[in-house]
Amino acid sequence: MKSFLIIGMGHFGHHLCQSLAKYDCEIMIVDRDEAAIEDMLPYVISAKIGDCTNIEVLKTFDIPSFDTCFVCIGENFQNSLEITSLLKECGAKKVISKADRDIQEKFLLRNGADAVIYPEKNMAERYAVRESSEHIFDYINLGSEYSIFEIDVLDRWVGKTVKDLNFRVKYNLVVLATKKNDEVKPVITGERRFEKDEHLLVLGKEDDVRRLTK
Repeated sequence: MKSFLIIGMGHFGHHLCQSLAKYDCEIMIVDRDEAAIEDMLPYVISAKIGDCTNIEVLKTFDIPSFDTCFVCIGENFQNSLEITSLLKECGAKKVISKADRDIQEKFLLRNGADAVIYPEKNMAERYAVRESSEHIFDYINLGSEYSIFEIDVLDRWVGKTVKDLNFRVKYNLVVLATKKNDEVKPVITGERRFEKDEHLLVLGKEDDVRRLTK
């Protein structure tokens, strides 16, 4: 069972805590404001009130015992930066910090963050991709030039197989699964025939998907 420390219980901290709790993780939360942690008590094994910019406070949490420490402070970037650095100083195995702007991401990485969460930017990009095309229904950025896209089956593909269409060579995309009525089925072989009114989950570059779905 993995253990996590979440510092900062604003909106993002709340959602993160609730999501981790679904997977039976051990979670400790910390915030300066007692009211910010009260409704999270059913989800965690420990909740503390304290100023995590004070290294002496952090040392009482046994930082090296956590698999990952999350810094979810949004209203004061200086505090977020300091806490990120202090967590590493205290022996944190992994620190993931929240950023609101590109410049913040750069500073956090330079000050010890192993990874940076950029929720507003990520959601904005996701909705921009989805809403800018009639044929793209969802999008997951994999952190590189490749992403997973949910697209509809074109009329000319109905009844044909992945092999018939030579999908990888012709479109430079890999078909991972099909989706119909919210049921996802992996595409195991090239013999899978596409059906009308179903969607495909494909792996590839955005330019190739845009070119295909114009």
